Amino acid sequence: MCKTLLAAALIVCLMPGMSSLAQEKSDADQLRMLEMQLTDLYKERKVDRLAALLDEDFVITFEDGNVYSKTGYISYNAAASLRILEAETLEVRVHLHGNTAVLTGVYHERGNENGKPYDYRDRFTDVWMKKDGKWRMIASHYATPAKD
Repeated sequence: MCKTLLAAALIVCLMPGMSSLAQEKSDADQLRMLEMQLTDLYKERKVDRLAALLDEDFVITFEDGNVYSKTGYISYNAAASLRILEAETLEVRVHLHGNTAVLTGVYHERGNENGKPYDYRDRFTDVWMKKDGKWRMIASHYATPAKD
């Protein structure tokens, strides 16, 4: 009887932690999916849907040092001079900190800008925040990996 009560008490004590772990896994899975969706929307130039994933205070820093707000980034993506042939996000790692998440990974993009071909392979850091129950990207930074 005493062992049964002890086992029951242990289960009750562990349940909140298990629920928290399940929520973290769920959030991590959702964030990975949102990161992939963001890449697809960018490639397909679906700027309205892309904008919906970005916070109003969103800021992005590109490899060349240019920094854009949400409006600037959406305008850049919508420019007729940009033609994206390939875009993929790889090796995504999610680091959760409450309602904030830092995602890191590898990004590859190939296309033409102003008639000139380009092929980028970058490391990225994206910061997402959960606001009103929805994840929104608040910051993004791209850096070209060092050459060997």
